[in-house]
Amino acid sequence: MQAGYTSGLFFITPLGDLFRRRALTLGLILFTTFMWLGCTLTKSFSVFAALSYMVGLTTVTPQLMLPLVGDLAPANRKAASIAIVSSGLQLGLLLARVLSGVITQYSSWRGVYWLGFGVQLLIFSLLWLFMPDYPPKNIGLNYLSMLLSMLKLVFKYPLLVQASVNGGFLAATFMLYWTTLTFLLASPPYEFSSSIIGLFGLIGIAAILVTPWTARYVIDRFHPQLSVILGTGTVLLGQVIGTYAGKTTVAAPVLQAWFIDLGISTAQVANRAGIYQLDASSRNRINSVYMLSVFIGQVMGTGIGAKTYAVGGWLASGSASVGITVLGLLVALGRGPHAKGWLGWDGGSSFKLQTQVQHEGMRAEAGQSGPATAGTTAITSRVPGATRLSASERDRDGGQSGIVEKTALA
Repeated sequence: MQAGYTSGLFFITPLGDLFRRRALTLGLILFTTFMWLGCTLTKSFSVFAALSYMVGLTTVTPQLMLPLVGDLAPANRKAASIAIVSSGLQLGLLLARVLSGVITQYSSWRGVYWLGFGVQLLIFSLLWLFMPDYPPKNIGLNYLSMLLSMLKLVFKYPLLVQASVNGGFLAATFMLYWTTLTFLLASPPYEFSSSIIGLFGLIGIAAILVTPWTARYVIDRFHPQLSVILGTGTVLLGQVIGTYAGKTTVAAPVLQAWFIDLGISTAQVANRAGIYQLDASSRNRINSVYMLSVFIGQVMGTGIGAKTYAVGGWLASGSASVGITVLGLLVALGRGPHAKGWLGWDGGSSFKLQTQVQHEGMRAEAGQSGPATAGTTAITSRVPGATRLSASERDRDGGQSGIVEKTALA
């Protein structure tokens, strides 16, 4: 299934820049539902493996929702809107883990799959009823050219590379922690049962609920790179606490989980808010590049965690996680918020958003009486050099931003 998901990120997610997204989303969900039903019913392992690959290939619809929100959200609420959708995705993953654990205690694994089948049908029904339609963004672009353009985007936008590498390192440290946490808590001095260890996953709920507020009052008000740096630094703080005090008190891994979840959620939302400003017509492809890097980081973190823990225990795996997080922080600091090139802080180090307020028509000329006929125009530039929300984007939104947030959250 993981191999299928990787393929879907590369081959399916970019289609959001090519086709109408309502039809694409509904088609993918319906196909996934039938493949999932096959996984539930089959008794052949080879058939199950093949169907699982197909499920992973087409279950990338959340990665279509995030760029869609980036298209429709107002410029001053873009990060907050992305955070709402990201929080919905994370809550869904957490809920799935809890429910699957409960169901398997009283039923077989097929019970979990039957529940998943029902949820897929529910999602399809909700989106069929409530998801609006949106026109394609790149009429005339063929599929092969679209895939090749992803490589061009990597060389064209240094910010995309910076965000992708940072996101990959953070994903690696996240998976490294959760891979080795079970080993720590199941061994002396804790020796917790699997049910108690599973409760550690609930720590992430608080961080998930805080992230939309962080996005609203920090990421949307300052340059996104500030939140990337702060988020990565928060992860580093948690890794240091958990690594070097984790065998002394259980409070250390608890704090570690909280700081990791909060920091990674903040940094990922900020990274997306930044890269979605690069090219409005390529947001799905940009998101594909970013998510491929994140997925590679997850695989890397899982492997490193298992090997380092086998060699040196919790201290060794934790130290590796600290080192990976430091690399992520160096990437975030290696290029300033206004830099034009690949490295450096040229253009200044201010993280404030530039706001220009033009008062027009207060007086047409000196000595003219009467009220001004022109209004007051406020223009806010989200990222220097980025494209602001245009009139066509506002017209295309038509007030649908809230609808998209709710639809994507479901």
